[in-house]
Amino acid sequence: MKFIFLNLFSVLIFTSCVTTPKSENVDNGILLQELEFAAKEQLLDKWYPLTLDYDEGGYYSQITRKFEIGEVHDKMIVTQARHIWTNAKAAGFYSEKEEYLENAEHGFNFLRDRMWDPVHGGFYSLVTKEGEPILQKGQEKSAYGNAFAIYGLAEFYRASGNEEALELARNTFYWMEAMAHDPEHKGYFNVLGLDGKPIERTPEWPSTSDVGYKDQNSSIHLLEAFTTLYEVWPDALLRERLEEMLILIRDTITTEKGHMNLFFQPDWTPVSFKDKSKEEIAKHYYLDHVSFGHDVETAYLMLEAAHALGRENDSLTLQKGKIMVDHSLRTGWDPKAGGFYDGGYYYQGEDQIKIVNHRKNWWAQAEGLNTLLIMSQYFPEDEMNYRRYFEEQWDYIQTYILDDEYGGWYEWGLDKNPEAKDGLKGHIWKASYHNFRALNNVITELEQMENPEVQN
Repeated sequence: MKFIFLNLFSVLIFTSCVTTPKSENVDNGILLQELEFAAKEQLLDKWYPLTLDYDEGGYYSQITRKFEIGEVHDKMIVTQARHIWTNAKAAGFYSEKEEYLENAEHGFNFLRDRMWDPVHGGFYSLVTKEGEPILQKGQEKSAYGNAFAIYGLAEFYRASGNEEALELARNTFYWMEAMAHDPEHKGYFNVLGLDGKPIERTPEWPSTSDVGYKDQNSSIHLLEAFTTLYEVWPDALLRERLEEMLILIRDTITTEKGHMNLFFQPDWTPVSFKDKSKEEIAKHYYLDHVSFGHDVETAYLMLEAAHALGRENDSLTLQKGKIMVDHSLRTGWDPKAGGFYDGGYYYQGEDQIKIVNHRKNWWAQAEGLNTLLIMSQYFPEDEMNYRRYFEEQWDYIQTYILDDEYGGWYEWGLDKNPEAKDGLKGHIWKASYHNFRALNNVITELEQMENPEVQN
């Protein structure tokens, strides 16, 4: 995370001078001990090598509460690629480098041999445990899934130098360019058919379906993937698309209030149900609500992209990121227990947001932890006191998300969902990527705060 923080302080007129942390802050050394234990012993050591499927390749999908292999193991491109990314990233930080690289290569081989479509190109969204495509209408392929493939492959190349991984990442980018990119209105369509072409929205699709729409979630993860790929392959067209996605997300997808709209017509008109009844709004929650976790995550992803593009003086992106974080803290933060709620809604005619989903998912808490520390470094004297929120977020995670008995993270905060204690630790939508990335980033930054002479 050091690259985001160090070069912008002096050029932002709305940023105060950097000062040492206030005396009431928790000691960084204590935090580091807790975070390092959570990242290695409570997370990585639980997931790997347990999840490697040595029979069929790739990684097991279902992991029980006690970190035992479950029974359902259809394999999704998103999760498989995230495992590759996590292991490739871990290889750069721990003494077991070769073990993590082997874990990542194990996943790479499965993506290359079983998840890439040799006829039409692109990665299948879902395959069986053995690697046979599961072709459900409207779910054959997606920009979102292929974005994570790029992300994992690029990080694996960076860690290993495997040229085949870089070639596959480049081929995926070119496939996305040919199939999913919109040259007229910019951005990418997410829901793709087997042939890779965007599936059009017709009356046969239910109103709750996302078919035919563009969306923030695939957009922010394309931004994330293009950032990592550009760092290892500074291609001119890739740079153009990375800049395009950054500007779209910052200036079109994100509102002036500081939250993102979720789904859009092809011309980027937001999909909204504000003029409907509260029952209809609730029915379409997936398509239309304020997602605090995505907002705080995107603030980080935009700054990461700006750095990769060499925009060290990009005050506009930083300011928009701050607005997004501030909005999430003011409207989506639980002032009693801590943590970010899952979702809110601005009902028509009402100025104040209503929390419509009080649950707190694990990934939003992880992303919040990362971004709050970032903001505390950019704005150490800001009235929001991001450092205090960062420490409260870590307290919340330790109290309600981390499993001290079996390791790993519960899917939902136990303060709102105590039954989550008995839930799965892993499935096709939950692995180790969000939490390891957050822990790794904050550990890196806190270490540099403790030893500033090692910063570069």
